[in-house]
Amino acid sequence: MLTVIPIPWTMTSVIVKPEKERTFVPSDARQKMIESAVTLLALRGLEGTAFSDVIERSGAPRGSIYHHFPDGKDQLVEAALELAGDRALGALDRLHGSPPKAVTKAFFDLWRAVLVRSNVRAGCAVLAVTVASDSQELLDHASSIFRAWRGRIAELYVEGGMAGDAAERLAATLVAASEGAVVVSRAERSLEAFELVAAELLAVTPGPASANTP
Repeated sequence: MLTVIPIPWTMTSVIVKPEKERTFVPSDARQKMIESAVTLLALRGLEGTAFSDVIERSGAPRGSIYHHFPDGKDQLVEAALELAGDRALGALDRLHGSPPKAVTKAFFDLWRAVLVRSNVRAGCAVLAVTVASDSQELLDHASSIFRAWRGRIAELYVEGGMAGDAAERLAATLVAASEGAVVVSRAERSLEAFELVAAELLAVTPGPASANTP
């Protein structure tokens, strides 16, 4: 059983939702299958996410997955990408009006919670698809999600007082660095690399008093 750390980020509850919290209700079978797919992508990657695993994890009736996703696995993965992307954007939207350093900290807090809750086993479902899929449609979808995250973070940085060009550069660095830090930490089964990267990015992110400093 995974240890649950209470945090206000809804995305993490999808990625590493404990077994006892999952109950099946026929009316939301499709949503539960999508949530299960996000979890499995984060834990096992694209190749390790099979329809049978999604059915087992979600508790959905066998055969229902073909009803909800008649076009196959890629259709389910598309839906999982959409959910993962939207939940992260929703978490970012709650940072409206925060200083840049708080935005950087919150984004790292999100991924730190994912690592801790999963005992350093889970990562990013979007990245899992990016590195393993041959489907141009899935790759385009993953690309659009990363761009959306970068764009929203840059907007938050600008709202916090940063210049546009600097905000875009730091937003791209934050997304790329956090994704890479998660991968390295999973490989090493340790938060050491993740914490080093987080500390470095926080050190270069302007705080409330220095947001306009070139």
